[in-house]
Amino acid sequence: MAERIEDYALVGDLQTAALIGRTGSVDWLCFPRFDSGSCFAALLGSSDHGRWLIAPSEGGPARERRYRGDSLILESEWHTSTGRVRVIDFMPPRERQPDIVRIVEGLEGHVDMRTELVIRFDYGSIVPWMRRHDDETLVAVGGPDALMLRTPVLLQADGMTHTAEFSVAEGDRVPFVLTWFPSAEEPAVVVDAEQALEDTEQEWQGWMGHCTYEGDYPNAVRTSLRVLKALTYAPTGAIVAAPTTSLPERIGGVRNWDYRYAWLRDATFTLFTMMNAGYIEEARAWRDWLLRAVAGDPAKMQILYGISGEHRIPEQELPWLPGYAGSSPVRIGNAAAEQFQLDVYGEVMDALHEARRHGLAKDDHAWSLQQYIMEFLEGVWDQPDEGLWEVRGERRHFVHSKVLAWVAFDRAVEAVEHFDQQGPLDRWRRVREEIHDEVCREGFSVRRNSFTQAYGSEELDAATLLIPLLGFLPPDDPRVIGTVEAIQRDLTRDGFVERYRSKDVDGLPFGEGVFLPCSFWLVDALVMMNREDEARQLFEKLLAVSNDLGLLSEEYDPENKRLLGNFPQAFTHVGLVNAAYNLSHHKGTIEQRGHRPA
Repeated sequence: MAERIEDYALVGDLQTAALIGRTGSVDWLCFPRFDSGSCFAALLGSSDHGRWLIAPSEGGPARERRYRGDSLILESEWHTSTGRVRVIDFMPPRERQPDIVRIVEGLEGHVDMRTELVIRFDYGSIVPWMRRHDDETLVAVGGPDALMLRTPVLLQADGMTHTAEFSVAEGDRVPFVLTWFPSAEEPAVVVDAEQALEDTEQEWQGWMGHCTYEGDYPNAVRTSLRVLKALTYAPTGAIVAAPTTSLPERIGGVRNWDYRYAWLRDATFTLFTMMNAGYIEEARAWRDWLLRAVAGDPAKMQILYGISGEHRIPEQELPWLPGYAGSSPVRIGNAAAEQFQLDVYGEVMDALHEARRHGLAKDDHAWSLQQYIMEFLEGVWDQPDEGLWEVRGERRHFVHSKVLAWVAFDRAVEAVEHFDQQGPLDRWRRVREEIHDEVCREGFSVRRNSFTQAYGSEELDAATLLIPLLGFLPPDDPRVIGTVEAIQRDLTRDGFVERYRSKDVDGLPFGEGVFLPCSFWLVDALVMMNREDEARQLFEKLLAVSNDLGLLSEEYDPENKRLLGNFPQAFTHVGLVNAAYNLSHHKGTIEQRGHRPA
């Protein structure tokens, strides 16, 4: 049975990532990319679906865990009845083929250890053919995939599992190196575990040395930046929403989605995060991925793409996997890629506008693409859509979608007025004003004194917290103040913000955790309204629900005090960094996005 979501740690090599539990078990790993089939899928089932355990024979969770310095090198320590032992886990910078390295280090006395290797390719569906090359090399082959394990510990077959017992004394260091390679090829050069450890630490320390944050929350910010870097697919610059699929938004529920892809709506927030923290190259790579991914007919623009810009992401269910804690179905792919969502056009326009405003190297194709987007958006902004939350119910006139349509025209106008771009300025101004008037007329409830989820609805939606941050209205506007107060009063649980409470909006069974990015939006809104003490209190409450390593998922269950949803979640960590900048009076998203008059 999988561990609690918050009991997992992340290691990665900027092309894929693994989740390792407190028990010392690698329960999730996809090779060679984030979106590849898994070789360890116990996270969504049991050990029979693949895992790799290294832990004391006595069992039990690690007493202490930490990341080494400013790296993503995980150190887990156990205190046993006979001694103390540490397991060091990491994925070294990739050359040609990916590796995961585990080093067992004896610290005190002696400790009897156990390892159990269960390889199951293609999300637990393929039992590989195992063969031994020599006493230190074990190879698994199944379909297109192959894995090679090199270690001085001799593993023996035990049915469909390979196990070994060994002992470490103080000063001992026992390496394990697991390498993926295409089954039709020969494995790459053998990795030296100790050299790989040194290289990995240097790589992370060098990267973190560029961080410019000097505010009140350095540990949380630096951890979040490492998470975002780890979720970056280095060959293209895309950032996956999370390295996992189908971790539930409600234990036992059906809201289980595949997040191993890149969402356009994350673009602007991610650009701010990277540029503000000093990572211009990462911001440029993300901008360039964005341009490549959305190139073509704006009518066919998707809300999400594959990490290399793939358009086709068919969704399917894997019935042989029972799901995390029985939460089924398990899905791979994401049908939301086929939805129509107005907000992505505004997000793309805003992202490219901010890249231009922050001085990223000019791209000759960017303005041409933006003009095509605006031409398309003029004809569709007044249509209903599936909205920010990717509802699988009927299309509606979502307020957030209309606000982002306004953002698109506003940024287009600014590009002409302030950056010498060419375009139909007067027409764009008229449409901008028309959208603004309509949202204020149709999307605001006098009875609730708040903007609502959709035209004609009385339901609240946390996405309306973004209205001042996007510059649609100033933070001291009575309608903004009323919206924030209504959300605090009627759309929170234990102080955390829910996305919405509409039971008929998304075509799915009702019920989920609170949505952590929305709570960070509330922090930003409170800062804008000069309610900084309140904002800081909420921010620190959010930090308190992260796990012992500072990692956060998409959602949280306040009643059972459990993290929910795919983990770790890039959008949550982006929200954390941006809120930390705003609270620390750096030049943050408040000044950058919220500076515009209505």
